[in-house]
Amino acid sequence: MNTDDLNFAYKVRHALNERLDELPASTTDRLAQARKMALARKKAHVEVPLAVRVLKTELASAGGGFMSQFNWLGRWGMLVPALALVVGMVGIYQYEQQERIADLAEIDAAVLSDELPLDAYLDHGFNAYLTQSE
Repeated sequence: MNTDDLNFAYKVRHALNERLDELPASTTDRLAQARKMALARKKAHVEVPLAVRVLKTELASAGGGFMSQFNWLGRWGMLVPALALVVGMVGIYQYEQQERIADLAEIDAAVLSDELPLDAYLDHGFNAYLTQSE
């Protein structure tokens, strides 16, 4: 029940209690029977004891006991994956740099071993010809 329903119920009860002496006997008997039926239909409120079992107090504490052996694991648990990520990223960067250097060296070797003079590569028309012929 919300607060509006409770307020209404209190007002009705107060009004009935004020005029209780003026009500006819048949009405009070019907109200008493209605109250008995309502109480009979009301669900019994059963108190259920809450049972909590604690196996070991060490598991709920801040440290000690069985878990104290593995405290180092918690400390290193975040550091090891982060370190592996950094090492992996550095490795990938180094590999990509080596690939780029090898590609540039291959292009330089092809240009230097070609029979064309270097001025031909500076000509914009020749660059357009090379792009069309590929």
